Amino acid sequence: MTAPSLTALAQEHLRIAHESTSGRSAHTIFGGTGHILRQTLIALIGGHALADHDSPGDATLQVLRGRVRLVDDADSQDGVEGDILVIPATRHRLEAIEDSVVVLTVTRAE
Repeated sequence: MTAPSLTALAQEHLRIAHESTSGRSAHTIFGGTGHILRQTLIALIGGHALADHDSPGDATLQVLRGRVRLVDDADSQDGVEGDILVIPATRHRLEAIEDSVVVLTVTRAE
């Protein structure tokens, strides 16, 4: 099995996000239906966001590129390249302060 290049995926999905009216693009790197672990690369153009949504369960966000803000009702966390943010257990949103790429890692309960 060939390992995907996160650098190449980040570049590709930032390009797609720039061409999209939503300002975002995503790609499942690993996992999906039937897997306990799921990793998704998400590209967001600066000024765009993933609207408020429920927590997916145990999850982290690794910032590969750019600067993001993870916001819930009580708090916010800023992340820059190399940071790992813990997803809150409450409704939250992700804002791209500048063009950004993150990897969302989620585990589902069995």
